[in-house]
Amino acid sequence: MARPANDPSFTPTRDSSGLAPIYDQLVAEQGNVPAEARRLAEEVQREAAQALDWSRLHPGG
Repeated sequence: MARPANDPSFTPTRDSSGLAPIYDQLVAEQGNVPAEARRLAEEVQREAAQALDWSRLHPGG
């Protein structure tokens, strides 16, 4: 019987890349959600910086 993940002595099996195999399976099924969230956050930051850039309205200072 497998030990539950909340068992303090539980250690997931890792593959040669050092990642748990479940991660690869989740990426295959759902896409790389953290990478997509990071990409979208960077896009929003760029858009916010452009929206808050008042330098075009007040050239030279």
